[in-house]
Amino acid sequence: MMSEQMFFAGASGVWRTLLVGLCAYVLLIFVLRTTGKRTLSKMNAFDLIVTVALGSTLATVILSKDVALAEGVTAFVMLAVAQLAVTWLSVRSSRFRGWVKAEPTTLVRNGMMLSEPMKSERVTPDEIDAAVRGAGFDGLDAIALVVLETDGSMSVVSRANASASDRTQSTNGTNERPIRCRIG
Repeated sequence: MMSEQMFFAGASGVWRTLLVGLCAYVLLIFVLRTTGKRTLSKMNAFDLIVTVALGSTLATVILSKDVALAEGVTAFVMLAVAQLAVTWLSVRSSRFRGWVKAEPTTLVRNGMMLSEPMKSERVTPDEIDAAVRGAGFDGLDAIALVVLETDGSMSVVSRANASASDRTQSTNGTNERPIRCRIG
């Protein structure tokens, strides 16, 4: 036996969802704009957790009658402040940064896949091949490095760019940028 309330619990619930949802959304945008771009970046696992938590909090505020708008805004601010504190400490403390962030891992060097780092990072040869193809190369012969970055993307550096980068760095102190490809 189905209840009518499963499909429509009344206009007051719809109006509450619209009003609280709009207010929560506007306040979340305000919090995100005041805390800066880094709050929604996916640079490491902690940043991803904050992003997911903000979305979950927004959904809870909008749909749960047990959570008031003021409580939801408090949660938004708390998550943003926690994220700011972690990034502030990460910039100032290498020990803390090591605890919160992963290090980039080289998966290919001079066209050779490195099996131990690939195993420890759970990356398959097919994923590396896909990143290399995505960077516009047809094989590992032209590749100097493939690096699994802290955000889960792979940087592919061709041997030509690596050589040019070495020459450029020695003449003017700058480096060529690697080609970045997202996996998965």
